[in-house]
Amino acid sequence: MTGAESLIRTLLACGIDTCFTNPGTSEMHMVAALDANPGMRPVLALFEGVVTGAADGYARLSGRPAATVLHLGPGLANGLANLHNARKASSPILNVVGEHALYHLEYDAPLTSDIAGFARPVSSWIGRADSADLVAGQAATAAAAAISGKIATLMMPADSAWGTVSNNSAQPEIKVMNVAPNEDAAALNAAIDALRTYGDQALLLLGSTALLDDSACWAQAVAQATGCRVAAQSLSARMTRGADLPPISRIPFEIDAALRYLAPVRCLVRIGAPSPVGFFAYQGKPSQLLPDGCKVIDAAPDASDPRLVLQALAQALKVLPVRVSLVARMADPAGALDTKSIAAAIAATLPDDAVVIDESITAGQFIFPMTASAARHDWLNNMGGAIGFGLPVAIGAAIARPDRRVFAMVGDGSAFYTEQALWTLARENLNVTVLIFANRAYAVLRNEWQRMKGGLAPGPRARDMLTLERPTPDWVAIARGHGVDAVRVDDAAALAKALRDGFNSSGPRLIEAVY
Repeated sequence: MTGAESLIRTLLACGIDTCFTNPGTSEMHMVAALDANPGMRPVLALFEGVVTGAADGYARLSGRPAATVLHLGPGLANGLANLHNARKASSPILNVVGEHALYHLEYDAPLTSDIAGFARPVSSWIGRADSADLVAGQAATAAAAAISGKIATLMMPADSAWGTVSNNSAQPEIKVMNVAPNEDAAALNAAIDALRTYGDQALLLLGSTALLDDSACWAQAVAQATGCRVAAQSLSARMTRGADLPPISRIPFEIDAALRYLAPVRCLVRIGAPSPVGFFAYQGKPSQLLPDGCKVIDAAPDASDPRLVLQALAQALKVLPVRVSLVARMADPAGALDTKSIAAAIAATLPDDAVVIDESITAGQFIFPMTASAARHDWLNNMGGAIGFGLPVAIGAAIARPDRRVFAMVGDGSAFYTEQALWTLARENLNVTVLIFANRAYAVLRNEWQRMKGGLAPGPRARDMLTLERPTPDWVAIARGHGVDAVRVDDAAALAKALRDGFNSSGPRLIEAVY
C-alpha cells in the first residue's frame, strides 16, 4: 500500500468521502489512490478557489468536512480567499496539499514555497506526513481536527505519497469524537434576567446553529415572553426561513443604518453571534456598533450548541415555539426589471426546501425581506467578504444535498472571480439555478463612492474602475461555453418564467437578468 492509498483509506475510515480537487504532478499518486478507492467521490474543478469554495458549501449543508487536494503552495494560495470565507463561517475542511519530495526541497525548484506559511492564516491545524508510514496517523489527526469544526491542512510530500507503507507500520486507531455540547447554566440565567429586566431595550442576537430549522419559532416565543427584539447578525453561514417561520430581521450591513438600528439597545444577549462591528472603517464613525454602555451577555459560550441554548432559554421561560400563519404565494411581477421586481420574482417562484446562496451584493437588501414568507428555504451568506463565493459554494451545497434545488444569486462582478465553477456544475449535472445580476458594474463600489464623495459623480477614470463595460459581458455565451444552458431576460415576467423553468428542470441553468 502506498502512502497515498493509506491517506484515502484513512479519510474514508474517518467518514470523509468527498474530495474536491485540482491536482498537479506532485499529486499524481493521490489521483491513483482516488481512482482505486471508489468510496471516495472526487470532484474536479478548474481553479483552486472553486475547490475550496465547494468544500465550504458542502460543509454548510452536510455538517461534515470534505477533503480538498491542492497542487503545492501556489495551488493552496489560489484557494485562500474561499478558505478565508470558510473559516469565518466555521466550515470544517480538510486540505491535502501536495509537496515536493523531501529530498528535492533543498534545490528550491520553481514551485517550492512556504506551504505552512500560506496555510497558517486559515488553518487551525497544520501537519506534514514525512514518510509513508506516518501518513495514516497524520491523516487521522487532521480528520479529527476537521470533524471538530476546524480547517485542517495536511502537507503530503511526493515521496510520502509514492512510498510503500511498511508491514510493521502502526496503524492509528480511528477515533473521532465530538464532545456533546453543554449549556452553561449561569450564562443562561444571566440572559433570562437581562431579557426580563431590559425588555424592549434588549436585543437577542442570533447566529450559528441558533438560526437553523425551527429556531425562529423559539426566538419569537422568547421575544413575546420578555418584550425583547430579535435579530440575526448581518451575514450568516446558514439560516432557515420562510413558510410558517416568524421572520427575523438582520442587523443592516450599511453602517449608518446599523447604528440607527442598534441605537435603542441597552443590553445585547448573544447566542452564537459576535457583537456587531462595522464591515469596514469609515472616517468619523465607530468600529463597534453598540451604543456606549451597552451590556453584553454571551448566553452560548464556546462549549454550547447555540440552537440548544436558544431552546433551553425558551423552555426556562415556559414558552412554546411560535409559528405564523402561512402567507399566500406572491403573484408574479410584471414590468421593467429593477432590484424590487427581481426580489418579487424570486419570492413568487422559490421552490420548497431550496438552498439560497446570496452573493447578490447590493440587490440582496431587497430580496432578503421580500422572501421572508416565501417557501421554506435555507439562506447562505458570505461570512468572510471575499467575493467569488457564490458559484463554488453552490457546487458543494448541491453535492451535499442532491435532493434540494440550489439557487445561487450572484452579481456579475463577483461571478467573474470563479466563473470556472460553471464547468463543474455542468460536468456533475448539479441541480443549481444561477441568477446573474447583470447591472454591468461593481454597484456596491459605486455606492461607496457616492458615500465618500457626497453624491459627486465619479470622473471618467474612476468610472472605468467601477463599471463592467467595453466590452459588455455576455453571460449567456459564457455559461453555454462552459456547458450550462442559459437565457437572458430584461423584464419581470420573463424573469419569473425563467426562474420557474430553472427550478423545475434537472441539471444546472443560468439566467442573466439585465437591468
